[in-house]
Amino acid sequence: MLGDDLYCAAIQYLNSELTMLNTALLRFARHAALLATALLGALAQAGEVSVAVAANFSVPMQKIAARFQQDTGHKAVLAFGSTGRFHAQISNGAPFEVLLAADAATPERLEREGFGIAGSRFTYAVGRLVLWSASPGLVDPQGAVLRSPGLTRLALADPKLAPYGAAAIETLTRLGLVDALRPRFVQGESIGQAHQFVASGNAPAGFVALSQVQVDGRITSGSAWVVPTELHNPLRQDAVLLQRGRENPAAQALMAYLRSPVARQIIQAHGYID
Repeated sequence: MLGDDLYCAAIQYLNSELTMLNTALLRFARHAALLATALLGALAQAGEVSVAVAANFSVPMQKIAARFQQDTGHKAVLAFGSTGRFHAQISNGAPFEVLLAADAATPERLEREGFGIAGSRFTYAVGRLVLWSASPGLVDPQGAVLRSPGLTRLALADPKLAPYGAAAIETLTRLGLVDALRPRFVQGESIGQAHQFVASGNAPAGFVALSQVQVDGRITSGSAWVVPTELHNPLRQDAVLLQRGRENPAAQALMAYLRSPVARQIIQAHGYID
């Protein structure tokens, strides 16, 4: 009899354990199904946005795009170049959905021409111009090297296409040096190309964006003179939502994200004025 009682007790215990295990497995299956549904929903809502980015903003925008995808699931597909070139491309049907310009005039013009969404423009950054050399000690803190005959070439962006190039010309004009230095100009289509000329040694110095050579308040290499803001018009940089992005939630999300504390911190770390 004792053996029968032990056998029955063992069977009851096993049944109880199996019931508890089945319950736990059912709960796990429900949670897994809910999680899968949530993930599928998030993937279904995640999208892409095609963004035209002024060359001076390439480094911070790559960092912002990475955080944007991490935080929202949306992917920003970036193209870098001169603002003037982007205007021509957008006017001719290029499939960009957001423009981050190097000026305020181009987004305003795109709105007037019907390519930008009215009321979507805002200033995402105010840039700084810097005379930079990859060689330590070549550029002095006052920019006096501009008056040196030893400065055989001077890189800058095409002032007709790039606002930073126009700011460089304004600076040289106010210093009374533009005519003397014009024969030494090495012009790039964008500020990115001007930076490449200097970084590669094709020009000993050049006017570039502070964002290209500074991180967290420090010039990363070479030597530089940060041009006083009174020597040129403010480099106010505006973003605009383009007509192709009107119905794209990813485009609208990026426009909002550019105003977020995460984006603002990255922008400021690269030398832009908030």
